[in-house]
Amino acid sequence: MIPAAFAYYRPTDMAGVISLLQEHGDDARVMAGGHSLIPMMKLRMADVPHLIDLQAVGGLSGIAIGSGGIRIGAMVTQSEIIADDALSTAAPILREAALQIADPQVRNMGTVGGNVANGDPGNDMPGLMQCLDATFSLIGPDGVRDVPARDFYEAAYMTARGDEEVLTAVTIPLPAGGYAYEKQKRKIGDYATAAAAVQIVKDGDICTAASIAMTNLSDTPIFSEAAGAALIGTSVDDAALQAATDAMQGDIDPSEDNRGPVAFKKHVAGVILRRAIARAWSRA
Repeated sequence: MIPAAFAYYRPTDMAGVISLLQEHGDDARVMAGGHSLIPMMKLRMADVPHLIDLQAVGGLSGIAIGSGGIRIGAMVTQSEIIADDALSTAAPILREAALQIADPQVRNMGTVGGNVANGDPGNDMPGLMQCLDATFSLIGPDGVRDVPARDFYEAAYMTARGDEEVLTAVTIPLPAGGYAYEKQKRKIGDYATAAAAVQIVKDGDICTAASIAMTNLSDTPIFSEAAGAALIGTSVDDAALQAATDAMQGDIDPSEDNRGPVAFKKHVAGVILRRAIARAWSRA
């Protein structure tokens, strides 16, 4: 399909972006890679009279790894995540998740910032960033502010980002322990029917910390604090796996769609979470 008519802007600095957002208000949207927004515009699911392209704005790229954590610029693509060996060493779950996003064509253009800022409950990075306790940096007319990923998502396509703000970077504490990103989808390139991001730390044979987030099982990504807590202090045996799965089921709220009925999605979520926990535990 063809999108409705829109005005296109390509500013070269953030001041220009903010000025356009202030001028056009709710009628303006910023675009990073475009792989979430453009399809919605073509299907007339999004009406964007003023489209602001971030491709020419400096300072939004680059990956920096230090003792205090990892900083990823909003315009870093999924392919750059996959290709960065230092990042794969510091936080291998990022590469594992990025490899499961869509296909190479999408990953070459799709950005981290666009993936997390759009508020699409089917995107892979929002749940992953909640699992990793990431923080999103936003800039607007009043300056810069940071919002934890776990507080960012309010409803489907609704986030804590103000209409005149732009997400500029993602900061992640250096993750520890074992990891896994497990995803079930109908076909290559599809959104997940269910996906789980897991980080586990163990001391000897006992789990001392666990972080779990689920994707596409509610109108926002779900950080299941209860599921992680169910593993702590256990040897991650069958009883602990069942307790974590039960706790997760209490947090999600899937709806029926072309990926299946509610009961099927809940079943898939349980299977996927068990697989992710087992794999993360084997790597811890």
